[in-house]
Amino acid sequence: MSSQQKQSASRAAGAPTAPEPTGPRPARLSAAAALTAVEGLALAALGAYMLIMGLAGSPDSPQQAVMGGLTVLALAVLPLVAARGLWLRRRWSRGPSLITQIVALPVAWTLVNGGGALIAAGVGLAVAALVVLVLLVNPTATEALGIGPRETP
Repeated sequence: MSSQQKQSASRAAGAPTAPEPTGPRPARLSAAAALTAVEGLALAALGAYMLIMGLAGSPDSPQQAVMGGLTVLALAVLPLVAARGLWLRRRWSRGPSLITQIVALPVAWTLVNGGGALIAAGVGLAVAALVVLVLLVNPTATEALGIGPRETP
């Protein structure tokens, strides 16, 4: 049975469906989507650079460089998909975006401890991650995604 058939069957059975969000997209949600997309694009650029340097450059281990580039490209998919979901106001997108931001914080800490120009990159990443976290836990954003307070029995 396809997912579309399952969805139709559950609707026919009277299963409650999540209402589509209405009204304009809040600026907080737009900002969270934009910052998450920027993080995903930065990861994709890093992955492409690593892949190109692994193929065209002279790394110590071309196989490792190519695999690292492909891995970073694969990791870039999560924030990009989450950003698109946030932009389209899909309630499922909040989780992947929150996970992306939580994972970005230790990466930022590592960059800051790396010294030199990495300090600025780490601070920028930490600020972006914290801003997105704050934006996504804001009641305005959760309501816009159709996530409301839990009802107590």
